[in-house]
Amino acid sequence: MIIVVVGPTGVGKTKLSVELAKKYNGIIVNGDAMQVYKKMNIATAKIKEEEKENIPHYLFDICDLEDVYTIYNYQKDARNIIDSNKGKTIIMVGGSGLYQKAALYDYRLSEESSNSDKYDSLTNEELYDLAIKKNPEMNIHINNRKRLLRYLNREEETIKTDKLIYNDVIFIGLTTSRDNLYDIINKRVDKMVEEGLIEEAKYFYDKHIKCKALDTVIGYKELFKYFNNEISLEEALDLIKKNSRHYAKRQYTWYNHQMPVTWIETNYNDFSETVNKAIDLIENKKETE
Repeated sequence: MIIVVVGPTGVGKTKLSVELAKKYNGIIVNGDAMQVYKKMNIATAKIKEEEKENIPHYLFDICDLEDVYTIYNYQKDARNIIDSNKGKTIIMVGGSGLYQKAALYDYRLSEESSNSDKYDSLTNEELYDLAIKKNPEMNIHINNRKRLLRYLNREEETIKTDKLIYNDVIFIGLTTSRDNLYDIINKRVDKMVEEGLIEEAKYFYDKHIKCKALDTVIGYKELFKYFNNEISLEEALDLIKKNSRHYAKRQYTWYNHQMPVTWIETNYNDFSETVNKAIDLIENKKETE
């Protein structure tokens, strides 16, 4: 069985994935587009070694920042892991819905982008709107016309269906009230700062690394503006919180329209109740098959 654990940051996905892996003697596969990169730990809320509890974790820390790791690469790697672990329970956890869907559904992706000129007459704003409609997680800047065109042209070469290519897949989402989620996100950013987020961002900034990963992750790009003396530290942290809240909203919208997710309200006071609800869903699915 493949158990896909989804939801925005701070709802308990990582903790639930570990508990389910222990329950079903399973393995965990990263379903987050940015956690494949090494050293990007705090900003991406990557699982810590001590939290893994000796459970095999795959597709974490497999790329250097300068590497170009696309959805095409992720699909290939994720499917290889799934196919190599037949008979085992696989827990795919993360918040990058398009990556998860590309791995599990009948998505036939093209490795190379096309040279189509059908979008050439559109403005940057129109290109950006089309890209967001295709994938709300898309993080290409509105002024980066070349990348927007490449993204849209590549998408046109992709064949997508709503047909799962694997049997026994269940989608479980963790959620909480909007006010509580926003409060959790705000406090989570503060905790990230305590854990060294600013120092982590400064490490990359001082190395003058230019890459898609650093331009995408919420937390780095805002602090880079602070390092450039464009905004104050307080403004940068407020912007991180704001962008994180907006991203969480887009994640909910995407999952509700793209995947058959059953949502569970996270019980932060008694997380075992959340785990038991997830187990009940899994066992009920097994009984109906």
